[in-house]
Amino acid sequence: MNSITLQEQKITPSKVVCIGRNYSEHIEELNNAVPDEMVFFIKPNSSISTNLVFPKGSASCHYEAEISFLIEEDKISAVSFGLDLTLREVQSKLKAKGLPWERAKAFDNSAVFSDFVSFDGDISKLEVELFINDKLAQKGDVSLMINKPYDIINEFKSFASFEDGDILMSGTPKGVGEFKKGDVFEGKILYDNEVLLTKKFIVS
Repeated sequence: MNSITLQEQKITPSKVVCIGRNYSEHIEELNNAVPDEMVFFIKPNSSISTNLVFPKGSASCHYEAEISFLIEEDKISAVSFGLDLTLREVQSKLKAKGLPWERAKAFDNSAVFSDFVSFDGDISKLEVELFINDKLAQKGDVSLMINKPYDIINEFKSFASFEDGDILMSGTPKGVGEFKKGDVFEGKILYDNEVLLTKKFIVS
């Protein structure tokens, strides 16, 4: 089983709960419709990684930077920088046929995380930034989310359960795109405009 790190402690999530289409400008950049209700999908434990690995056998893959939360007792206990890797062409074909997204979203190493940092502050002051090869690629904060983190948690709990140690990925702002081996990613989570955590990845 794959694990994440919280202040040198290893934690093994049972799953990663993700919400799609949670930033209006991201919906627009992919020409998607605004959903009538929250769009959920799940990444299994086997998708969790602390390394950024380009998926084998794929010609292209998209990055999606996200503010990610550790859930304990149905509450947010820690925060991390996360990447939801997506095989966009595969996803588009599946969506066109009305089929599930697992082939495009739930593959091995498709949920990439920095170390987690304990958090009990004001969630509305959190922000994510992603730099690729020293250029700002994505930037977004909680105020831009259509659905706020605790609303997402409560909605998910209406039909399924969080196990302690599960992760919530809260959606991605605009600026998603392709990447390649050798690219250097730097992800940041800011709190009240100050850097809370930062993590560099080199795509292998």
